[in-house]
Amino acid sequence: MHTELWGWDVEIDESLVAASSDEIHEQIDEYATGDRDEFDLEVEFPESFTGRVMSAMADVPRGETRTYGDIAETLDTAAIAVGQACGRNPVPVVIPCHRIVAADGLGGYSGGTGDRLTLKKRLLDLESR
Repeated sequence: MHTELWGWDVEIDESLVAASSDEIHEQIDEYATGDRDEFDLEVEFPESFTGRVMSAMADVPRGETRTYGDIAETLDTAAIAVGQACGRNPVPVVIPCHRIVAADGLGGYSGGTGDRLTLKKRLLDLESR
């Protein structure tokens, strides 16, 4: 499914979320307006390396970040592999890959279309308030 977040089109694999597309849209809208701090959506993590990285991303609290290296150390793997898995996150925004950053800056972001780094920065700014 596609949803809009501040003008960016974000694709979410709703088959991994135990909620209707209307509920997913509603929670993302509430999040974007600041009326929701956390998502109340059950997400099924794939049984794969990407799923393990998604689980680690989900554990990063709102308003905090971790580096690709931090997650790599937790999973006993390489930072570049974590970055690639973040780029494959099928449930961006809900599973907060935007909270995973490079040691020297923002890194990349897979969610949305167009200038994705601006979206990542806006998500981090929203959560830092």
